[in-house]
Amino acid sequence: MKTASPYLSACLAGIFGAAFCVATVAQQAPAGHEHPPAPAPTNLQVLPKTLTGEQVHEIMHKWAGELGTQCTTCHAVDATKKMPDGRPMMNFADDSKPEKATARIMLKMSMTINNDYISKLDDPDAKVSCGTCHRGHLMPEAFVPAPMGHDHPPAPPSK
Repeated sequence: MKTASPYLSACLAGIFGAAFCVATVAQQAPAGHEHPPAPAPTNLQVLPKTLTGEQVHEIMHKWAGELGTQCTTCHAVDATKKMPDGRPMMNFADDSKPEKATARIMLKMSMTINNDYISKLDDPDAKVSCGTCHRGHLMPEAFVPAPMGHDHPPAPPSK
């Protein structure tokens, strides 16, 4: 069954507590976003293993923006290795942080929502992403419904 309501798409995303996004790899990093060359990924478990380091970096940068967070939220720091600017390097393959496991679960959830539900709507290009629920916050803010009787259609007349 198909529906034309974009509002339904947003509601469905909220109902499922979505999500972690599947980013478009063709997106460019924002102007002025400089970083050292991204290493080839070595521990991709949910994202396609064919992605380059640069593609993974672009996806991670988008997720960080949608979650209002930084790389260190999910990735461990390797204090024994330094970047050219003296900052410690990240150990992207390390799975010791529970947030990384959560990110993988959320990515699987959003992929399921997009593939099994949103794709059945009239606008299959509409997708849920991290930002659908998180909106720049690591923990999504609680939904507070409008007070009863506010902006609701009038009750049917009694007989």
